[in-house]
Amino acid sequence: MGNLNMEKKWVFPLAISSLICVFLLATSLNMGLVSSLHTMGSLLSIFPLRGMANPSKIYFAEDKFKQSPPPPSPRIPRFAYLISGSRGDLEKLWRTLQSLYHPLNHYVLHLDLESPAEERLELASRVEKEPMFATVGNVFMITKANMVTYRGPTMVANTLHACAILLKRTKDWDWFINLSASDYPLVTQDDLLSTFVGLNRDLNFIEHTTDLGWKEGQRAMPLIIDPGLYQTTKSDIFWVTPRRELPTAFKLFTGSAWMILSRPFVEYLIWGWDNLPRTMLMYYSNFVSSPEHYFQTVICNAPEYIPTVVNHDMHYIAWDNPPTQHPHTLSLNDTGDMIRSGAAFARKFKQDDPVLDIIDKELLHRKSGNFTPGGWCSGNPPCSKVGNLDKLRPGAGAQRLRRLVGRLVLSAKYGRNQCQ
Repeated sequence: MGNLNMEKKWVFPLAISSLICVFLLATSLNMGLVSSLHTMGSLLSIFPLRGMANPSKIYFAEDKFKQSPPPPSPRIPRFAYLISGSRGDLEKLWRTLQSLYHPLNHYVLHLDLESPAEERLELASRVEKEPMFATVGNVFMITKANMVTYRGPTMVANTLHACAILLKRTKDWDWFINLSASDYPLVTQDDLLSTFVGLNRDLNFIEHTTDLGWKEGQRAMPLIIDPGLYQTTKSDIFWVTPRRELPTAFKLFTGSAWMILSRPFVEYLIWGWDNLPRTMLMYYSNFVSSPEHYFQTVICNAPEYIPTVVNHDMHYIAWDNPPTQHPHTLSLNDTGDMIRSGAAFARKFKQDDPVLDIIDKELLHRKSGNFTPGGWCSGNPPCSKVGNLDKLRPGAGAQRLRRLVGRLVLSAKYGRNQCQ
């Protein structure tokens, strides 16, 4: 009983002491928490979180991140070419490549899946065996050929494929130019490069108009299927029902399938932050002759690129009257008009037509089977080695081209004929 009374005597003081300890511990922890929160608040005032810094600003996934400015561009610009052809175009494509070659540029070659395997293998062999191409390394061939139906979306897909290859493999080009084996230059590459030296490298030379005319009923409203999207043998497009109404989310444009596009716009098409290029690609997959509409509609519905548009394709093309599906085939009778146009390129030509020999002799000063001479040429025979790449030798072609480009750029500067 004595021990029990002794234990009861200490219960009350022990309970009181425990409560006091718990109170002091809680107070200490609470003060630490308050102190920590105060410290965190101080840190947040110094390093605010993005979402807390300006609660009124809304951030989107599509926002472009600010990057450090790119290094200064070289004084002399560089072009990236796609030269494409089909069955029987091997010799035409090779001649066009030789006439266009310059070590500063880049070239992607494509013979479509309709071409016999022998032609594609021969082209690959020529590229591999050409000493200049092996030395410089600026000529690529698409060895896995694409099926291309020229009135369907497969031609657009092939063009975008070449753009993607050029963006992946090369870093130092300023403009993309698409040509076919039936095209031919009217100026030397030195003429072209010297003309573009002083231009804003954001400019896009793309012929366009919003006046669809007969194309509204015969192209924009019908629905087509391109068998080239899912077959390995070539066949023409076919029409399906029902017809569709004109879009209201964007405005349609039309123009030439041949263009000179700036690298920034090509990047926008291939991996842009905006969904417009992909939406347009899906829309034009069922559109007749989409190569004459897709690029125009994308650029003219993207506000930031409208000021960069120059309404010309840099080609001389003669159309029959009334115009048909294909332009007039050029001959010796068209020589004067081609020269007076001031254009950089012309189309279309038959293989080894005599007019090409005149262009080689009078405009390009090129001998058969050789590259077009320029300031870069060195060695014996001429142009067998790369000399001074900073040396340009523009001729009369540069004067004609500068007059044309000067008028066009001045018109674009004041917003005339831009996406109208």
